[in-house]
Amino acid sequence: MLETTRSRETTWGQVLAWRMRRQFLTDGAGGEPDPVAVARRLAGVQAQVAGSAAAALRVRGAGPPGPALESGALLKTWAMRGTLHLLPRDRAAAVLALCATVRSWEKPSWTRAFGATPEQLAEIAGAAREVLDGQILTREELAAEVVARTGNEHLREALGSGWGALLKPLAWWGVLCHGPSRGSKITFTAPKLGEPPAVEDAARVVIGDFLGAHGPASPEMFDAWLTRGSSRKRELRSWFAACGDELAQVWVEGEPMYVRADQVEELLAAPPAPEVALLGAFDPYVLGAGTSCAALIPPEHRAKVSRTAGWIAPVVLRSGRVAGTWDPATGEADLWEEVPRAALQAAVRAWPGGEP
Repeated sequence: MLETTRSRETTWGQVLAWRMRRQFLTDGAGGEPDPVAVARRLAGVQAQVAGSAAAALRVRGAGPPGPALESGALLKTWAMRGTLHLLPRDRAAAVLALCATVRSWEKPSWTRAFGATPEQLAEIAGAAREVLDGQILTREELAAEVVARTGNEHLREALGSGWGALLKPLAWWGVLCHGPSRGSKITFTAPKLGEPPAVEDAARVVIGDFLGAHGPASPEMFDAWLTRGSSRKRELRSWFAACGDELAQVWVEGEPMYVRADQVEELLAAPPAPEVALLGAFDPYVLGAGTSCAALIPPEHRAKVSRTAGWIAPVVLRSGRVAGTWDPATGEADLWEEVPRAALQAAVRAWPGGEP
């Protein structure tokens, strides 16, 4: 039974301070530079831009993801919101199973846009599963093998015109993930995750991980992070119900939200957020809340953070709120809120380097 704690009310300032602490933005990852542990705590790290993923890990005190990717402890694959992420291997199956519930490929509009029916997509998946078993292939090599095994020349055109869209469902089904780059070419291999978990079991894992880093949150906030709001509302409600007494409710400035039951007291006791902090592009702190979260980003300044072509700018935080954007290459900031100059300069000097 869900624990409700109507008497336990909190503020957005307290929530943002707690999120910063949970995401290793106040004192780093406890001196343990393990990118797998950090990615697990963050419920995944977006890696559409490799440098941004490395910066998100680095600012939290973790080392580069390369060794963990080579060992297979981290996977790089399409996940939340259809974007590339770094996922810990022990969380990947649950995340991907939940992403696959969108079933966008079953819609006629998807077939018209990307040139493959659901049946043809299943055919592509079967061929890819066979050919990637123990192999690492480039896009071109994989496409050639799929066409050769299916004998369907139509798939060559479909793969050529809708390649990224066609591969995302295969990633969610656990058929493929990114392999090591071959020069300038990306490769794919089989993640070998075993049978996917039941959806309700996957939901308990992923919702718990999300709330552990980005809560308190509503089901709608979770869905915006997972699928850009594409989940069926009945399914979404059933996922939260499946979590049972693992969740509690708190009231954030009058709005009921879910939090992990074992973290209520920690949330309410969180110390204030740092006065000033800097984040790189596409940082999980921003993506987890979503750029539409008015408590994090003033709506009138959202376009400065969420820019054209899906670019999420590096940001300046003031007490956990986004107070401006900045350029890691120059250290210059564009602020819409007053930020102590000395603290900002100290944060720029302490930035761990690299262009997000």
